[in-house]
Amino acid sequence: MNFVFVSPHFPPNYLWFCVELRRLGVDVLGIADAAHEGLRPVLRQSLSEYYRVGDLHDYEQVLRACGHFTHRHGKIDRVESHNEHWLATDARLRADFNVPGLREAELADIQRKSRMKERFRIAGVPVARGGIARDLEEGRRIAEEVGYPLVAKPDVGVGAAGTLRLGDDRELAAFFDRRQPVDYMLEEFVAGSLLSFDGVTDQDGRIVFEMSHVFSRGIMEVVNSDDDLFYYSLREIPADVEAMGRRAVSAFDLRERFFHFELFRTSADGRLVALELNARPPGGWTTDMFNYANDIDVYHEWANVVVQNRFTAPDARPFHCCYAGRKRSKRYAHAHDEIFSRFGRLIPHHGAIDSAFRAAIGDYGYLARSPALAEVLEVAAFIQEQER
Repeated sequence: MNFVFVSPHFPPNYLWFCVELRRLGVDVLGIADAAHEGLRPVLRQSLSEYYRVGDLHDYEQVLRACGHFTHRHGKIDRVESHNEHWLATDARLRADFNVPGLREAELADIQRKSRMKERFRIAGVPVARGGIARDLEEGRRIAEEVGYPLVAKPDVGVGAAGTLRLGDDRELAAFFDRRQPVDYMLEEFVAGSLLSFDGVTDQDGRIVFEMSHVFSRGIMEVVNSDDDLFYYSLREIPADVEAMGRRAVSAFDLRERFFHFELFRTSADGRLVALELNARPPGGWTTDMFNYANDIDVYHEWANVVVQNRFTAPDARPFHCCYAGRKRSKRYAHAHDEIFSRFGRLIPHHGAIDSAFRAAIGDYGYLARSPALAEVLEVAAFIQEQER
């Protein structure tokens, strides 16, 4: 099997997908704009060949790279990056080289939030009220229909980039004066807690692995206020979260893919409201959290789905796993050494976060795990406690 992996070096933990594919006998063919000698040795050893392009955004360069691979290795069997930024590139390459997987015609439903809402509605998944607003008049119509506050977000966007809360007519008018020239969604603001339903589907679209996480705050609030974030996995997935998550994943017919479904549980009445579904692994270190919560290797298990359509590891969830991030802009009450002196036995991993993700998850992160939720929440609170 010839597997073209776009941007195998970034995010840094994605190199393990390549490592595990190679261990299962796959020829992994990497394309990126980084120097070959700059790749980590374990990644270089896992690639059958690496083609460096000047700019991954230049599709003609990437196309030539795949043409080179075809000449040297034969037919390409898979193309993947697992990266939201390169979804369109992956899809074009699949079409040009007749490779199975998501194609361009399907991308609008998983990248445009407006199209996503329609899929959710058809599947019976509740969504926040609102729609596309291309000018102030349309914005005022939505505000009149759903009331303030509103959330303004790009129809195509990653995470909370460009997402704002608008509290009144004055802020709405100011938003349209300065907004970027792209389609924006305006939605009612949903007060509640942010959760996720994450996992993997096999080649037949069956969910073969599932997890759920709870977030300390919404990503929009974290980014816009430059605040800290922590989030943790649940050992038991709430029945309504699992039921809604499975309906959402089924609505998009995802095959041989990770998924990340975000939803709110409303403060007022505990209802679930869908936010969005991403056809990729959840961001940051969440794939590593899968491993620590279950004592498995999800990178290997995903590779096994690709090669043999089998996911054999259990998702028994013997541990809660929590991510807690810190930002350089803040002064914390406890130093790194103090954190480890008190909680080192519960922290299997820590390290610097790439600057591309720091607005949402911080500059430095810690993972903590324990069978007891109260214990990982204590670790997170200690890590993020600020000086008074």
